[in-house]
Amino acid sequence: MVSRRSFVAAGLKGTAALGALSMASPLLTGCVHHMAPHAGLLGSLDDVKGRRSLRAHARKKGLLSGSAVHVDKISTDPEYARVLSEQCDILVPHIELKWVGLRPARDQFNFAPGDALLAFADRNHIHVRGHTLCWHESVPDWIKLPENAKDTRQLFVEHIRTVCKHFAGRMHSWDVVNEAILPKDGRADGLRKSFWFEQMGPEYIDLAFHTARAADPHALLTYNDYGVEYDNEDDGARRKQILALLRGMKQRGVPLDAFGIQSHIKAAQPYTIGKGLSEFMESVQQMGLQIYLTELDVNEDDIKTDDVAQRDAEIAKTYRQFLDVALANPAVKLVLTWDFSDRFTWLNNGPTHQRKQPNRPQRSLPFDRDYRPKEAFFAIRDAYDARRV
Repeated sequence: MVSRRSFVAAGLKGTAALGALSMASPLLTGCVHHMAPHAGLLGSLDDVKGRRSLRAHARKKGLLSGSAVHVDKISTDPEYARVLSEQCDILVPHIELKWVGLRPARDQFNFAPGDALLAFADRNHIHVRGHTLCWHESVPDWIKLPENAKDTRQLFVEHIRTVCKHFAGRMHSWDVVNEAILPKDGRADGLRKSFWFEQMGPEYIDLAFHTARAADPHALLTYNDYGVEYDNEDDGARRKQILALLRGMKQRGVPLDAFGIQSHIKAAQPYTIGKGLSEFMESVQQMGLQIYLTELDVNEDDIKTDDVAQRDAEIAKTYRQFLDVALANPAVKLVLTWDFSDRFTWLNNGPTHQRKQPNRPQRSLPFDRDYRPKEAFFAIRDAYDARRV
């Protein structure tokens, strides 16, 4: 499976020169009658303003609705910033708070992008999540050097402590550890044999959470992972191992507040989203944890037709099917799409030879490339409305 994990470094190009954001983006105001969506038909911004926004509909059902963001786009693209300010109650940066974006050298932290995002969020009364304090695909080259590798534990603790203290009291939540489970690595506990694991052993997970809690007692601490959505053997194995990890953390007194389901789902699949996910989420809820849908999007490579109307209808249906199952659990407190516009979907960034539809840009998000709402937008909004809380 092609992964956004391969393109973190490339995404940093737009971040390196980022300075502080200047003027606050104006909120969209007013609303008009809702134009019922139709297959392939794009709505206008008039259909989604104010009380018709995703944010407004989510609030009514006790949810925060939001998006991942490229922080530099907020200051360089006024439309991008305006849609965020209208639609989102919570934001999360794509790469700017990962190790490779935040820590270019052992003795250097780049807090400018994170500070800029929080300044924008404060002006627009939006929450911010931190992503991520520990991830196997965001390990800077400098820490792997022989002279630094021996100090991995010290640097690990220092990094988490420094970052969490810098943003203390301002973050809604942190993805503390991301994607620590990989059953195919062959360990009985399912743990991924990552750089962090190889350097520090399984205890790196508990260490990360304890360090984060000590540095910022107010942020909700989250373990975030993928591959739990479908009723198939692979996702079933991942669900089992993730539940074992979460239970072990709770039993050891690790300060864990939430589990994040990345929610990178696919259209036109032979597998259902239903019983497996529902029972898994119930088990997470019974541990006293909140549940976050942290990186929602729909990969459409398996849709055979090139017809835009049919593709949009299938993508919208996939959003609705997933959200109807996920939002039935009251522990779900927030939903973030992995960006909001097709212009910025990571699903278009992979090597074309690894994509099933290499010459067809994905229409995977609720807004099109010109920031017009699509059927996916209305499917998400309708799923919010249908939630029983």
